[in-house]
Amino acid sequence: MSEELKVERLRKVFSVGRPAIDDVSFKVAAGEIVVLLGPSGCGKTTTLRCVAGLEHPTEGIISIGKDVVSAPERGILMPPRHRNIGMVFQSYAVWPHMTVRQNVAFPLKHRKTPRGETNKKVDEALAIVGLSEYSERPVVALSGGQMQRVALARSLVYQPRLLLLDEPLSNLDAKLRLRLRDDLRRIIKQTNVTAIYVTHDQAEAVVLGDRIGVMRDGKMLQLASPQDIYNTPADLFVANFTGASNQIDGKVIERSGNEGLVETKSGERLRATLPAALQTGSPVKIALRPEAIRLGGGGDTNIFTAKVADCRYHGTQTVYDLAVFGGKLEALELGTEVRYPVGSEVKIALPPSLLWGYAANETSGSEH
Repeated sequence: MSEELKVERLRKVFSVGRPAIDDVSFKVAAGEIVVLLGPSGCGKTTTLRCVAGLEHPTEGIISIGKDVVSAPERGILMPPRHRNIGMVFQSYAVWPHMTVRQNVAFPLKHRKTPRGETNKKVDEALAIVGLSEYSERPVVALSGGQMQRVALARSLVYQPRLLLLDEPLSNLDAKLRLRLRDDLRRIIKQTNVTAIYVTHDQAEAVVLGDRIGVMRDGKMLQLASPQDIYNTPADLFVANFTGASNQIDGKVIERSGNEGLVETKSGERLRATLPAALQTGSPVKIALRPEAIRLGGGGDTNIFTAKVADCRYHGTQTVYDLAVFGGKLEALELGTEVRYPVGSEVKIALPPSLLWGYAANETSGSEH
């Protein structure tokens, strides 16, 4: 039976340095998948390990359903084995001397589940992950993706109230990763288990999560739906980390509602979406996704001429480096042909709703 997870004012301090987790609060509804996304060292895995009971929080409260499983100030720390959670790690963590069925059945054997019930639950778990026909094979005879499915089945077979996944696809090759990524969401939703998924991969987060929590330096910067994270990033770091790699420096010279007129350092003027805090005269950094640049123009706002400085053909898409605004922007165009050769000029349109302005003193933190 899946249950709600509630994390309140979570803080974790190791012996040296800044807090690994710094006042993080969030809820995961029963049956919801929340993805924690961020670069290495941002605190996402430490948060997961605190929920699991593998790390002891310094402060804060963690509740699963009606049970408070961790509250250091009140002396509460429920051992991991009593929390009834499932975990899937980067490594497959399967027992190499066992068959697929024996691996999946092990948690039920440990719980002294009757044999008939064990067989039924193992059959159900293997069917869900698509491994029914492999049940009697030695687990070492499987591919990496299949072994990770075994690990997933083993974590689901005893019907945990919470499933925790720590970058489970990172050890797979690119093709397997894509295939299992698409299956993972279906499997988790089919079992209706509450899940937290940790990754540094934006594409994984968007595909898997009902909501995405972007973390940096131990803090939760934004927790929202994939659409909101993608279309209305809360700050420059969230925008940059989720793919808005282009930045244009300028100054606000006029604003009306949630839009404003920005003058770039090279003198061009463009309209962009601005937060209320950015008033006339404020220096601004505008973030823009490569796929938001419309090559060939179109429309009557933010039309400019750029020069193609370089292009990279990827088969189904082409990435262009465009010289404009005294610098370079990267543009991505779908299609199997290169439409604009290096050295040519091209009209570009920049939709104001997809140009997001942030205070110039914000840092993008472009490290991944």
